[in-house]
Formats: sequence, C-alpha cells, structure tokens
Amino acid sequence: MNTIDLTPLYRSSIGFDRLASLLDSALTSDTTASGYPPYNIEVLDDNGYAITVAVAGFSKEELNIQVEKGVLTIRGNKTDKDEHEYLYQGIANRSIERKFNLADYVEVTRAELSNGLLTISLVKDIPEAMKPKTIAINQSGKVLDYKVDKEKETQEEKVA
Repeated sequence: MNTIDLTPLYRSSIGFDRLASLLDSALTSDTTASGYPPYNIEVLDDNGYAITVAVAGFSKEELNIQVEKGVLTIRGNKTDKDEHEYLYQGIANRSIERKFNLADYVEVTRAELSNGLLTISLVKDIPEAMKPKTIAINQSGKVLDYKVDKEKETQEEKVA
C-alpha cells in the first residue's frame, strides 16, 4: 500500500490542519470499510444538502444523530432482543454506525424518518463576515493633489 507524506503541507500552511488531518485519515482508513448501511448524498441547491441513510428495521428511538467537531455520526442500536427461532435469517439485526465529515459552516437543520429511510438535511451557512465583498473604487483627484502639494512644500523647504 502506498502512503503519502503530508508533512510538507503541515509545514507550509497555516489554518489548514483540519483539511490535512482529514486527508490523512481518508488515506489511512481501511479500504475494506463496510458499505453498510447504504446512503445517498444529494445536492438540493447552492447551500443545501441531504444525506439519506437506509435504516430499515430501526425505530426513531433506536437511532442517534450527533454532530461533534465537524463530524456527523449516525448510530442505530437494536434494543429488542429477537427471541424467534429462524429457519433462515437474511435480515441483519445488527447495530449501525456511519460518519460524515462536514465542511466548515455546514449545519444539520433537521432529520426525518420515513419508510425505512433516514433523511438528514444540511445547510451551508457562511457568516456575513466571511462572504466576499465588493470594494468600491473612488475616483477623485484629492489624493493625487495632496501628494503633489506635499512635494511642492518639501521642495520649497529645501530652497529656503
């Protein structure tokens, strides 16, 4: 397995440590990670997203959704112990856990459980201070005039 050394990225950048650690964890994570439970990530609009996770067999009381340090974690723990005698059991009766790394300013707005699908709505809400601003360019000769007048005064002082 090839590994990528991200040390130069840590040395030459400031404030990108979360991105570097995210890349590092993605590159070192187990490539045989379970695809269970299956999920979709949908783009709703410029700032809206939805994650839909297949959680068939789980009630809303058995599901836990948590956001901590930019990581959305969905857990499902089966509470009832199945005491049936099966000839064949093809439906999984196991706990689930799925984690999603969230970008800065992405927040969970709501969660809905319908027909065995858990849909989590997210929105990217960038603060006004972080949004791009257009700076107006003023056109006036005052700055130039002031500079020219200042140079004249300096020349007159040298002559005197």
